[in-house]
Amino acid sequence: MKYFFFDIDGTLTNIHTGQLVQSGIETLRKLEEKGNFVAIATGRAYYKTIKAAQDAGIHNFVANGGAALVINDKLVKNSPLDREKALTIIHEVDSLGYGILVAINDSIDVVMKDHRFLEQFGERKEPTNYIYQPDLDYDQLEEIYKIYISIPESEEYRIQNLNLLGHIRMGSDYFWYQHDEKDQGIRDMVNYLHGDIHDVVVFGDGENDMVMFKKEWTSIAMANGYPKLLEMADYVTDAAEDDGIRNACMHFGWIDE
Repeated sequence: MKYFFFDIDGTLTNIHTGQLVQSGIETLRKLEEKGNFVAIATGRAYYKTIKAAQDAGIHNFVANGGAALVINDKLVKNSPLDREKALTIIHEVDSLGYGILVAINDSIDVVMKDHRFLEQFGERKEPTNYIYQPDLDYDQLEEIYKIYISIPESEEYRIQNLNLLGHIRMGSDYFWYQHDEKDQGIRDMVNYLHGDIHDVVVFGDGENDMVMFKKEWTSIAMANGYPKLLEMADYVTDAAEDDGIRNACMHFGWIDE
């Protein structure tokens, strides 16, 4: 039995169209028919991953950057960020004058004590519900899932606690803190299932997939992948839209031709 974990964008989907690649989905069904465990591994929030998993017919996933586990469509856990570290970052950034949005649960909701983020950056491209709370006391927040900060990349050096938590930047004007431990999420999932970590197989294509390419298991990169990821891979298959998942699984004999 193998434990297969697949990234979504550019791995299960065509990176150009965003559509699921049919040969990949068919391969997942064949892997399951042979008694293997199939799951998604993504940095996306739990609430965002639900639909992607349903569309792909997948009932297990690691989400929220490794902090959320779903097994047989049941949420096993979904952990917030380390509260003390998150508050340390928030207070420093607040004192520096940058706008802050805080996700206090796993949803589109974010709270803000002022409009600095919207004034400095504008609205996020992702669907977001902005909740203005002028009397917001960060120290009273019980759980913090993500922190969005409207700071230009050229000014990141001003944050002394920049690397206290994992963070991601998709543009030049803001970034956000979130869990970045998909590898640990995979370990937690396999341990929960009482499996052998050496039987894990991961498929990915992006820079944020590098964290789950580990020597303990088999790591497969899509040909359209991030250059450094390709160097880390045990095997490089074709691009997703060129039947990369199917071709890799046939190469290793995990499915029949």
